[in-house]
Amino acid sequence: MIAIRYTLFAIISTIVNLLFQYLSFLAYGGFLSLYIAMFIGTLAGLILKYILDKKYIFFHTPNSKKDDSKKFVLYSLMGVFTTSIFWGFEIGFDYIFENANAKYFGAVLGLSIGYVIKYFLDKKFVFIDTKKG
Repeated sequence: MIAIRYTLFAIISTIVNLLFQYLSFLAYGGFLSLYIAMFIGTLAGLILKYILDKKYIFFHTPNSKKDDSKKFVLYSLMGVFTTSIFWGFEIGFDYIFENANAKYFGAVLGLSIGYVIKYFLDKKFVFIDTKKG
């Protein structure tokens, strides 16, 4: 059941990420717009995915705001490696293919790979003090 929930949350977070990227492109299409959009989308997806993972995947209840903040920082740090995979795919597809939507396909592929890796990183390093249900 956790795998199904995790997959569903990864899909939802991917949609939110890409939606925020799309909205960013609507607001600004100038210099470095791809990188700005990727950053905004990543931040939106990260926050949503943290909330969902914490509550419904790892069943973590923070002891305090400080505990929650520490978990979020650690969760974010685990995401640095996986984000580089996602961004690499998105930038690569945008550069290689001459289709305006190629970057989104690259993003979906990169996020899919990254989320699989991130689950194991989070399980081993972030939410180690919690019990799974």
